[in-house]
Amino acid sequence: MVSTIAAATDGSATAGKAVEMARDLARRLDAKLVLLSAFKDSAPQARGDAVEVQWATSNSARIREILSRAEDQMRREGIDCTTRVDEGDAADVVVRLAAECGADLLVIGNKGMQRRVLGSVPNTVAHKAPCSVLVVKTT
Repeated sequence: MVSTIAAATDGSATAGKAVEMARDLARRLDAKLVLLSAFKDSAPQARGDAVEVQWATSNSARIREILSRAEDQMRREGIDCTTRVDEGDAADVVVRLAAECGADLLVIGNKGMQRRVLGSVPNTVAHKAPCSVLVVKTT
């Protein structure tokens, strides 16, 4: 039985298609949806009134805002949705967060997929995930 579906996203169009697939599956299976993401910050946190500067220069702030908006949309559609995000290598973070949230199924896009070989993130996730993985063809 699938009770928790995790979907990895970075806000890209490819990841958006994977999130759409995960949303549809969560709706059909009456499952909880957990949106996962990773970031690597390259800029220091802005202080004071510089919220716009912080968002523009901080990968963490940008990803958190993307996840927040997606979570709000899912909840408006009646889907039980939460988010998880952490800093680090995308594949490693997604695999770890999927394990931590008890995902039964992890949905990812095929970004970077070429010919018969998966791109590095989907490939790593498919081999290391603690649950079944659905790779959504988006290209």
